[in-house]
Formats: sequence, C-alpha cells, structure tokens
Amino acid sequence: TGVLRLVRIARLEKEVGADATKKAYGDKELAESNAKKSDKSDEIESLSTKIDKMAAKSAQLKEEVAVLETELSKLAKSQAKMDQIRQEEKATYGESKAELEKGIAGLQKALKVLNEYYAKDGKAHEAAEGASTGIIGLLEVIEADFSKNLAQINADEESSVAEYEAQSKENEIEKTMKEQDVKY
Repeated sequence: TGVLRLVRIARLEKEVGADATKKAYGDKELAESNAKKSDKSDEIESLSTKIDKMAAKSAQLKEEVAVLETELSKLAKSQAKMDQIRQEEKATYGESKAELEKGIAGLQKALKVLNEYYAKDGKAHEAAEGASTGIIGLLEVIEADFSKNLAQINADEESSVAEYEAQSKENEIEKTMKEQDVKY
C-alpha cells in the first residue's frame, strides 16, 4: 500500500505539474488576449474619433456647397435679367437711332431744297428772305439737336455695352470660381 501511495502521489504531482503548465499557458494566453483587446479598443476609439471629425467636416462642406449653389443660382438669375435688359436697351437704341438718322436725313434734304429754292431767284424771293432765313435757321437748329441726340444715344449705347460686357465677364469669373469650389 505504500507503493500505491507513492504512485498516487507521483501521479498527483504529475497532474498538478500538468495543471500548473496549463494554468501558466492559460495565463499567458489571457494576458496576450487582454493586450490585444486593449490595442483593438484603442484603435476603435481612434477610428471613431476620426469618423466623427470626418463626419463634421463632411457636414460643413455640404453646407458650404449648398451656399455656393444658392449663390450660383442667384448669379445665373442676375445674368439672365441683365441679358434681358441689355436686349431691350439694344432694341430701343436700334429704333431710336434709325428714327434720328431718318429725321436728320429728312432735315438735310429739306434744307437743301429750301437753300436751292431761295438761291435760284434771289430777287423774286427778297420779300420772303426773312421768313426763309427763320425757317432755315429753325431747321438747322432741329438738325443740330437731332445730331446731338444721335451722338448721345450712341455714347450711351457704347457705355451700356461696355458696362454689360464688364459685368458679364465678372459674373463668368465668379461663376467659374464658385463651380470650382463646389467641385473641390
């Protein structure tokens, strides 16, 4: 029975040694798993922070794009209104210019006819000389006024065209810049 006890003790010591080895292995594995878990938790926290920052940046960029698109819409409407006004001004200018040129041409013909008529037979028209001078003078003043008006509307048209083209160019530059901002 003593040998049996020794065998049992040896076997128990062997089992205890095996359990101790298993426990050491388990402790080692548990420590490694806890370290990996801690590393993964830190990585998750870091990625969550990055995601939150990127989501905030994305929301800000979306808001900026919405503002830019609103401004682009307003710019397009403004340019369309400018185009319409410019077309109306151009049409009015064309009509006014044509009328003034016809008026000037008619006055010049009338002056030519009157000057020739009164120059032909000076003696026959001596009595009407004062009246003819007044009529011719009045027509010359009207012709000068028409010419002045024609020069003024030509200058106004040139000014309007230059202003329109300059503003349209500024609008095009602004539009391009905002479209690029939206794109980026």
